Amino acid sequence: MSKFSLIYFLLWILLQVLVDVNCQSTPFKPNVIYRHTATFVDNKLYILGGKDVSNGTLVKRFFYLDVSVLYDTQRLSWQDLSNINIIPLHTDATSTKGGVNNDTLYLYGGGTNDINFGKTLNLTKGALALNEVYIYDTVNDNWDTKITMGNIPSKRVGFSTILGLDGQRIIIYGGYFNNPGYSNTTLYVLDLSNYNWYVPKISGKNPSSRTFHKANVIGKYMVISFGDGYDRKVESDILLLDISNNEKYIWTTKFDHSISNDISSPSSSTPTLSPTLSPTLPPSLLPSPSPSPPLLLNNKLVGVIIGSLFSGIFLSVGVFFVYKWYKNRQKQRENEFEKDIQISSLQKPMVC
Repeated sequence: MSKFSLIYFLLWILLQVLVDVNCQSTPFKPNVIYRHTATFVDNKLYILGGKDVSNGTLVKRFFYLDVSVLYDTQRLSWQDLSNINIIPLHTDATSTKGGVNNDTLYLYGGGTNDINFGKTLNLTKGALALNEVYIYDTVNDNWDTKITMGNIPSKRVGFSTILGLDGQRIIIYGGYFNNPGYSNTTLYVLDLSNYNWYVPKISGKNPSSRTFHKANVIGKYMVISFGDGYDRKVESDILLLDISNNEKYIWTTKFDHSISNDISSPSSSTPTLSPTLSPTLPPSLLPSPSPSPPLLLNNKLVGVIIGSLFSGIFLSVGVFFVYKWYKNRQKQRENEFEKDIQISSLQKPMVC
């Protein structure tokens, strides 16, 4: 390998290292999106899917914001997980957290880009089937897919979801769906022990189905707020479903505050969940802040330090070889100059 080739090779390696370090140190900034899911799990707000506001295209982004550390909303430190995202492009899906330790994200429903909304809250095409549930393990950072069985709900978008009081079942309500007939297709339960869908026994007056509403767990109630598809002259903006008895749920108009104070819900989640929408918990049950920065940030910091170190080494080696090449070149020129002088002196004619 010639000296020039060696120098070019070292400079190329240096350029690659600098590019890698720059990529690691450049903060991730997502595009403005909407109709996505937002799920709060273990002090992290996970954002998935949706559409790009600028052009309306579906996005495959998956990222989170760690709220256990101090942050400025003007300089948010988003952490990108899109490289492990296996979920199909979608919009208007729903998500919730659950699992044994409340560290699992469940995602289902939603639609593709060609959703067509019909009349009477009827969805004619574009929705994703609910025979599959996508599961994200926040501890090991990996996705899995579970096939559901039982009385599987029809395809739908714009519905709400919450985790039951025992943490072992997911309850969904409303949305745009294929089969009208609100009395038996509005409310479904997914048993997380065997991923079996079923329609629960319900008493009380069934309200009109709603879509693009919100739902939270407050005390022993699934609290449904606003949405589309109901008449305010007939029904309240707020619906109450007593879910304290898994054998039978009850639609009611009375909120028993004294009982709700004694019940702590394991979680609450909707398609656009935020930390402020979590159910009220006693101070003893509130999650404690993380005592240390996120592991991902530490890894990136180590990568930047190592990359900078290697950059310095390669730069020093490159400068050394360039200096040696320059000195050798200069010495070679001096030798050639002296040789030329000697030849010239030998070629001069003798003067008698």
